Amino acid sequence: MSGRVGDLSPKQEEALAKFRENVRDVLPTLPDPDDHFLLRWLRARSFDLQKSEAMLRKLGRKIDSITMIYDCEGLGLKHLWKPAVETYGEFLCMVEDNYPETLKRLFVIKAPKLFPVAFNLVKPFLSEETRKKIHVLGANWKEVLLKYISADQVPVEYGGTMTDPDGNPKCKSKINWGGDIPKTYYVRDQLKQQYEHSVQISRASSHQVEYEILFPGCVLRWQFASEGSDIGFGIFLKTKMGERQKAGEMTEVLPSQRYNAHLVPEDGSLTCSTAGIYVLRFDNTYSYIHAKKVSFTVEVLLPDKASEEKIQQLGAGTPK
Repeated sequence: MSGRVGDLSPKQEEALAKFRENVRDVLPTLPDPDDHFLLRWLRARSFDLQKSEAMLRKLGRKIDSITMIYDCEGLGLKHLWKPAVETYGEFLCMVEDNYPETLKRLFVIKAPKLFPVAFNLVKPFLSEETRKKIHVLGANWKEVLLKYISADQVPVEYGGTMTDPDGNPKCKSKINWGGDIPKTYYVRDQLKQQYEHSVQISRASSHQVEYEILFPGCVLRWQFASEGSDIGFGIFLKTKMGERQKAGEMTEVLPSQRYNAHLVPEDGSLTCSTAGIYVLRFDNTYSYIHAKKVSFTVEVLLPDKASEEKIQQLGAGTPK
């Protein structure tokens, strides 16, 4: 049985009746506490009456705003995948539109050098007021967190005193783990990637596109697909300005290799460690018979300067 109205087992119906009796004292304070509403809490805790009641009673407390901790440990280039960033942006817009002024503070901890670039991607989705509530903390982040959050509400992992019943310092039991996404929600076959450029590369030939990087720390992000067969791809740094150079005359940054981009579109990113002219080279020199059509999009992602300067400071100051 699904545990929803009209699809309850006798045991689930009994649990619903008992649950309503247990929480009757808080029902008048709840929004539309019908069977549909109460069953949500029972399903969330697998019809465990004690856990469901504890969860529901927390709702009785009026919460005007929340403080969030954003742990950036492990943040890498793979998280800058364009479709994922765009989806996250849509999520942020939904939160901004439907839960305005809910966020009190957001503390960013363990921010890597890549964070300013990542933040610059999502910043357009945030209102100016929300941006002001985001604080990037330095090496003293544990003591800063305890100035704003009670120690008993912060896991030991983050400098507080809270643990799971089994002593786990990360308090994993506090996380509401998701499940498998229904296949009916998949959008892979419903969306067609739109590329900004398309080029026909002759047999035994190559195609180069140049991008100027003005300062270190910028990120090159690309997506491409080929038609009919695979295509080679690599990135090089020019050693002579103002003239076309062959691959062997440039500094290899990303080794050239062949990709089955005719089967699965290829995407990737690169943090540019130095300024200069970067050349993205599509290689078809190995094919003496077939020309290749390649469609691609390339972006230069700039870091958010304010965040970059903040991270560079030793021991970020306490936010006000």
